Order: sequence, then structure tokens, then C-alpha cells
Amino acid sequence: MSHTATAGVDPTKLGIGRAIAVLTSGGDAQGMNAAVRATVRVGLYTGAKVFFVHEGYQGLVDGGDNIRPATWESVSMMLQLGGTVIGSARCKDFQTREGRIKAAYNLVKRGITNLCVIGGDGSLTGANQFRTEWSGLLGDLVSKGKITGDEAKSASHLNIVGMVGSIDNDFCGTDMTIGTDSALHRIMEVVDSITTTAQSHQRAFILEVMGRHCGYLALVTALACGADWVFIPEMPPDDGWEEHLCRRLMETRNRGSRLNVIIVAEGAMGRDGKPITCDQIKELVGKRLGYDTRATILGHVQRGGTPSAFDRILGSRMGVEAVMALLEASPDTPACVVSLSGNQAVRLPLMECVQVTKDVTVAMKEGRYDDAVKLRGKSFENNWNTYKLLAHVHLSEVKSNINVAVLNVGAPCAGMNAAVRAAVRIGIIQGHSMLAVHDGFEGLAQGKIEPITWNSVGGWTGKGGSVLGTKRVLPAKHLEEISLNIAKYNIHALVIIGGFEAFSGGLELVQARQRYEELCIPMVVIPATVSNNVPGSDFSIGADTALNTITSTCDRIKQSAAGTKRRVFIIETMGGYCGYLATMSGLAAGADAAYIFEDKFGIHDLEANVEHLVQKMKTTVKRGLILRNENCNSNYTTDFIFNLYSEEGKGIFDCRKNVLGHMQQGGTPTPFDRNFATKMGAKSVLWLTEKLKECYRHGRIFANSPDSACVLGMRKRGLMFQPLAELKEQTDFEHRIPLTQWWLKLRPILKILAKYKINLDTSEHAQMEHIISKRGPVAPSGKI
Repeated sequence: MSHTATAGVDPTKLGIGRAIAVLTSGGDAQGMNAAVRATVRVGLYTGAKVFFVHEGYQGLVDGGDNIRPATWESVSMMLQLGGTVIGSARCKDFQTREGRIKAAYNLVKRGITNLCVIGGDGSLTGANQFRTEWSGLLGDLVSKGKITGDEAKSASHLNIVGMVGSIDNDFCGTDMTIGTDSALHRIMEVVDSITTTAQSHQRAFILEVMGRHCGYLALVTALACGADWVFIPEMPPDDGWEEHLCRRLMETRNRGSRLNVIIVAEGAMGRDGKPITCDQIKELVGKRLGYDTRATILGHVQRGGTPSAFDRILGSRMGVEAVMALLEASPDTPACVVSLSGNQAVRLPLMECVQVTKDVTVAMKEGRYDDAVKLRGKSFENNWNTYKLLAHVHLSEVKSNINVAVLNVGAPCAGMNAAVRAAVRIGIIQGHSMLAVHDGFEGLAQGKIEPITWNSVGGWTGKGGSVLGTKRVLPAKHLEEISLNIAKYNIHALVIIGGFEAFSGGLELVQARQRYEELCIPMVVIPATVSNNVPGSDFSIGADTALNTITSTCDRIKQSAAGTKRRVFIIETMGGYCGYLATMSGLAAGADAAYIFEDKFGIHDLEANVEHLVQKMKTTVKRGLILRNENCNSNYTTDFIFNLYSEEGKGIFDCRKNVLGHMQQGGTPTPFDRNFATKMGAKSVLWLTEKLKECYRHGRIFANSPDSACVLGMRKRGLMFQPLAELKEQTDFEHRIPLTQWWLKLRPILKILAKYKINLDTSEHAQMEHIISKRGPVAPSGKI
């Protein structure tokens, strides 16, 4: 990584003479296997020895066959499995000093002084205690004659690094713990299924989700399904909430909805500290309102199933970072946790994170609920604020006399409707009149414009595609008609939701402001495209859904290949000229190579890739997976690559090809896309409202400064607005991609995990950051 590389150290020799043990502990979580796989493979890549510890800390204490050497092949095919393959156990023995002495003995005898622990806060605290006692434990072993002085000397220091694997997302300092996204996938599948039956019968449904003392899963579920009410431990409802809840449910019904959804976190409680349960709420709603009410407790379903693409990529990135953190640690560096902040890998001091996590519990006990929400981190706080905006509704009697139009542009993608819903509802809450434009800029030119109401967007968060209809037509040729319609329908602001065409179309409108005064209105572009190629944003709505679709298809294809043996699949993904989908699904599905436009390749690379597969067929992993972005190279087409591999592989492996096509644009939006779209939609209209106030002069709106037309994007650690005019400089218009793309630095990880001996030089490198500052805890902002 950057500074090891500059020091002239070859990363493939960094771990020579070192031994790393990896264990999973506490409750299981989907994505732990991805982390184990990456830790093992990157460890071996650096030249270190790597050991599995089976059954968590229990295996560390019992030793023997529980601690086994790991090989490259032993972690094959585990990426798509839920749970943890090496087992996890709640361990009483390790909590005693006797147990820890045994564990130390087992490590010293094998020459292991680096421990990678994947688990929740309890497991990580245990690891830190083990580390602080280490020299004392060695002293005891020497005095009992169990180990020699020399053995103790060569194992004088224990390095520890943690990765947080927990579906609860309850660990402060990390935006997303491994398993949280997958648990949300399971929950949303259930919520979607329940909604259909509830609508048939006009029922009220109460769902209890997991999360122990943390309300994250409940909160995001409520946001993503538009629930009427959510109970979370961090923010108990005010006294007299029973009245309020019943009133809210009646209001929802009176607005024409056929169902009510109430989400309850398992740790939910009232201001008096007494638990609030599903049954209690069911009885209340049944008695007071007479609604047909059903309660469902989701239970361990949430821990099960295959990990989502996000969790696989998260686990893989964390595994790489963990190995580097271990090999670079010195006796003076504190034990650290590797985690993600936004899309940056970060290292945080383990005990600081544990401290802030404990502070939340204390704040909740002492009734400082606002502090509890803040301590959970910026991402949690943003979710809570957006939820409050959309759920605690008192429709404004005062009209603002402002008309805001919403349109979808470009190709359809999952999550567009969720963004429209949030924009429309926040607009109505602010007293604006909302207008729906059908079929993009073409519809704006043809006057396909009509009012859109609160109820008409009900249930839209879970709908795929684009209900408004979307077209790729750009506005440049229709400026005259568009200006006339903006005047005719008295449109004061535009929300443009879409892909690269939304960006370039928005730019065309801005550039035409000198000629058409009607276009001098505030406008905001919300990136929504499976390709993730909109300048100004690291993520676009719809890309996560497409990534999951590709990944699950690749899983099935790999299964087929594993059955037939000696088979290589070549799969073509979408993305235009942007290699995001090919690269990220390559990481998530465990591909051998991903060909993309941004990372140029020639005949020598193709030759090396074929040779790599020939070598791979000599191992026990007799299958290959090659991804190719649709536009990566006009001459090396999917057919060309298929023919090349088929010819070169004769007698060694055979080939099949799949073009995934438009299935990548369809499907129900994933929890990430629903949540992301909801926040973007809400934030865009709040921003427009402020801009409209700034641009109001002499009784009319006039906006022609560059900052009155922006892209709302996710940048590193937060949502921000950037003027379209500024982003123009950062764009390659011919290939419709931004000039710099953050995910390119993940490509070396893809290659290392596929067993290529490359230099990690270009990969990211995380420095240790602190989350407790002198002013008191400031949680890092995060995955929105």
C-alpha cells in the first residue's frame, strides 16, 4: 500500500516469517465468509502463513484440530455463503484467565502472533483484553514450564485487528458493519411480501426486527418501506404515544391507504424504560381502532441467506485492510478496527469505538436520547431526520404558490420511484404544488405534465423501473417548447432524476439560460442509473440493485460450472463505457478477470489471463468466471474473447458465454437504493426551497448563477450539491463518464483475490483516525 510500497518493501514479501490466525466470534453475520476469504488470500499473497481458528474463541482455547493452516483453495466458493463457514461459538472459557492462558499457549506453539477477529463489540473487547494481558500470560506459561524463554521471546508481542461482523450495525465508528445490508435485504423481502397480503385485506401489520439495543435495522426498514411508525430504543416515543399512534394510523387510512405498517426494534422501550412489545401494540390498535391487526416477529431469518453484494465487497475490502494493518502494526500502535466511512477504508482505535458504543447505552439509560442518536453517528442521525420529515406529517394549510416539476430521464432503474415519492411528499409538506412530467425532457416539451398528489406516490418505494416514464431524448432541440411549457404551467423549479442524460440535459438547460429567461429557475439533478457514471457522485440510485442482480446470476452460473468442472464462463455486463458494474460484481462474485474500458488491456493481458486459467485448472478449483463490460473494447468483443478462450483452452477447459442484458435494469430496488433514493429526493426539494427564497426578486423567481443548477451527489463521506457548470470540466462527454472514478483503486484487490502477483501500489491506504476528539465524541459521518 502506498507507504509500504514507497519504503521499497515488496508487498508480496511483507508477511514472510509471520503467521496470522483468523476467527469469527459472537453472533454470525452474512459477509463474514467474504472477510475470511480475503484475509486468507491477502495473507498468503504477502507471504505469511495463515491459520483458521474454528468455533471462535472456544477453538482458540481448545486448540488441537480447531487451529488449521488455510490454503488458497480452502476459501474457494465461500463468498456466496451466509453465516460463517469456520464456525462461531459463545465462549465462557475465554472469559477466564485460565482459558486465555490456554489460548496463548496454542498460538505461541504455532508461532502465531497476529490475530484477526471478526465479530461484534463483545468479541473485539475480549481480543483487546487478550492483547493487554499477553506478556503476563506468556510469563505464566514460562514459569509453568509450558513454553521456553526463547519461544516467549519470539512471540513477545500480539497484534490484533478487528472487523465488525454484526447484523445490528451497533458499533460506533463504522457506518456499516458486515451483515447489516444483507439483514436489510431479508427484512425488505418479508415486508414486500406482507404488504401485498395486508393490502388485500386492509390490515395493520406490526413487524418486530432484530438489532439488540440498536434501532438501525428498524429505522432503515421504516424509511425504506414508508412505515407509519417506528419504535427504536435510541428515541422512545413521548408519553401519551398511544393516542398519537392511533391518530397517525387513522390519518393514513383516511388518505386512502389500505394498510398500516408499524416497525418495532426488539430493544424498543418507553420513556419509563419498560419494553414496548408487538403484542402490546397489537392489542392497542385492535381495541382502540378495531383494525384487523397481525404481528410478525422476523427472528433468525434476518441472519440467514446469501450475503448481499455490498456485504461481500465490504468484507473483501476489510479483509485486505486488516492484513495490511496487522503487518504494519508495532507494539506502540493501539489495536484497531478496520471499517468504512462513506466509501473510504479507515482504521480506528478499537477501544475508542468500544467506548463510544458504551456511551450510547449510558445516554439511553440516562434519558439523553438526542445524544444517543448523535453518538450513533451521522448516518443514523440522517436516517432519523429523514424519517421524521416523511412520517410526522401535518400537511401545511399555507400554500407556498410554488410549482415544482419532477421528471425521469435516461434508462429506467430501480429506485427512481422512491426518489420521486420522497421529492413529491417533502414538496407537499412544504406547501408546494408538485407536478409530474411523463417521459422525460420530451414530455416536458410536449406538455405531458399533471399534478401529482400525496396518495398517488403511496407504495412507490418498493416499485422497480420508472412509473413516470423515462426517455433518453435531450432538451437541446426542444428548448423553445420546453420554455413555453415552463411558462404555461408556471414551473418554478425542476427535479431531474436520471443518468448521464439527466446530467447532460441539465447542462443544456443551464447553457440556454441566456436565450430563454424561463430556464432561469433552480434545478437539481439526482443521479439514477445502473451504470453509476454521473459526474459529481460516487454512487447513483439503481447501481446497487443492478450489482445484486448480476452477483446472484454469477452465483448460479458458478454453481453450474462447479458441477460440470473445467468450465469458464464469459459474462457481459451493462454500464456503457463505465466499468463500475463489471468491477464491483467481479469483486462480489469472485471473478478471475473483469475487462473494462478505463483499464486498458491488450493481447498480452488476454494471453496472461488465459494462462492464469490454464494454471487454475490444475488446482481443485476447476472453473473460471470472466466479466466483460459491454463497451470495454470495440475489437475485443464478447464473441472475440469467447472464441479466444475456447481456442486456447482446448483440451483443458471449455467455455460458455452469457450476455445479461436488460435484466440489470429491472427488479425490486434493494434496501440501499430505497434508502439512498428517499434521502436524495427529500434533500433535493429542501435545497430547492432554500434556493427559491434566495432567487425571489420583485415578485418573481430569477436564478441564473451556476450554483442554482446542481447535481446532488454522494462524495466520500456525505451528500453534497455541485454546480453542473463546474462538473462539466470533470467529464469525458464522448464516453459519458467522469474523468476520475474512486472505485478504480479497488481493481488491484480484485486481481490479488484472483491470485495474480501484482503490486498493491495503486490500492488505497488507510491511516489511523480518532473518533473521540477533545470536544467529546464526534462520530464520523457515513454511508448515508
